[in-house]
Amino acid sequence: MKIATFNVNGIKSRLPGLLEWLAREQPDVACLQELKALDAAFPAAALREAGYHALWKGQRSWNGVAILARGAEPVEIRRELPGDAADDQSRYLEAAVDGVVVGCLYLPNGNPQPGPKFDYKLAWFDRLLAHAKGLADSGHPVVLCGDFNVVPTDADIYNPRSWQKDALLQPGSRERYQRLLAQGWTDAIRERHPQAAPYTFWDYFRQHWERNAGLRIDHLLLNRALAPCLQDAGVDAWVRGQPHASDHAPAWVRLDLGRPGARPAARTRKR
Repeated sequence: MKIATFNVNGIKSRLPGLLEWLAREQPDVACLQELKALDAAFPAAALREAGYHALWKGQRSWNGVAILARGAEPVEIRRELPGDAADDQSRYLEAAVDGVVVGCLYLPNGNPQPGPKFDYKLAWFDRLLAHAKGLADSGHPVVLCGDFNVVPTDADIYNPRSWQKDALLQPGSRERYQRLLAQGWTDAIRERHPQAAPYTFWDYFRQHWERNAGLRIDHLLLNRALAPCLQDAGVDAWVRGQPHASDHAPAWVRLDLGRPGARPAARTRKR
């Protein structure tokens, strides 16, 4: 089973590239972030024609998340992160796909910091920690994936000095990410690339893509029930080099669900 996460940075303008990537790489599950579209504008028909059923939660102009499943219909579990009934930002979606619980998230960026946006980021992260603890200990195979907007260590960025004041590198962000891992989550890409994990984000400025001046902020975390199934993990960096590309590239894991240790969650409805 191949599970991927991709911040598309606007699904309407990136749809041709998204469809090309799906056809070429054929992930079984694809979690999308930054749809930047209302629910009615989500291209469900085009994705269905490409072989993918979808759950989505949109929002005008920013945010928005979706879970795509190839040849199966994902079973919705929840459409928001618990802990704040007043939070109306579309940043979390959770579903079961072929026995695996998939949490798709778009963690707040937090810039500029300090300030209310960074405070919201940390509060959202605290809610994620509370919810993730239950998922980590559930006994079911779970993957939490998405744009975490956190550079975990200085090894995950081309030049930390250039980003010292950015919310992505602040101690509060990094400390919470480490607390998340301490619950028993495995950072799949770091696990498979312990020396030099590939970047997932290159902004549009100063030829950062051309110079490979990137950051690793898109992560796939496996709980203890799923980590033994890990076969491989990587980044489809070629997507970032396409015309009109998102500033992110898809990251992915390949899992062998036949390995011991995985206890299935609810099954998807096959179509």
